Amino acid sequence: MMNKQSLSISIVSPLLIFCGVLLSSSSACAQSADKTCSNRTLSGHYGFAIEGVASLGRQIGVLRGVAMTHFDGEGHLSQVDHVVVNGAPPPMEWNPGSGIYSINPDCTGTATINFPDGRPSVQLSLVVAGEGREIHTVVNNPGIGEFYGTSIGIKRD
Repeated sequence: MMNKQSLSISIVSPLLIFCGVLLSSSSACAQSADKTCSNRTLSGHYGFAIEGVASLGRQIGVLRGVAMTHFDGEGHLSQVDHVVVNGAPPPMEWNPGSGIYSINPDCTGTATINFPDGRPSVQLSLVVAGEGREIHTVVNNPGIGEFYGTSIGIKRD
């Protein structure tokens, strides 16, 4: 037969464990909500899928591509891309580019990609997701009118 003291311990122990789990999980939620981003959030290689349209004089072309971009964690990037317009492959199989990026504390940011072959620079607005494992971009080049597109990049492990 159980006495009063052992009965209260057997009821209180699971309750304390349950409360401890609740407290630790709510603490973890609070920590993840407080995380901020910086240039260091992006570090390593990211594979991008690119979609958009390209203005070819009076014609509009469907654009699809892929890119592998390296972010150095300090605001510099380098990449290679392979972009197909209306099914026509690019002149070079992999086109190099390099540039800069800046990530704000709220995980929004910008990037500029410059190309050595004379193509106009691409200005990107971006959002970092998944604690730096994913990047969503949109081309933001007012006045250029040659390329409009979006991309999603996923960090390569």
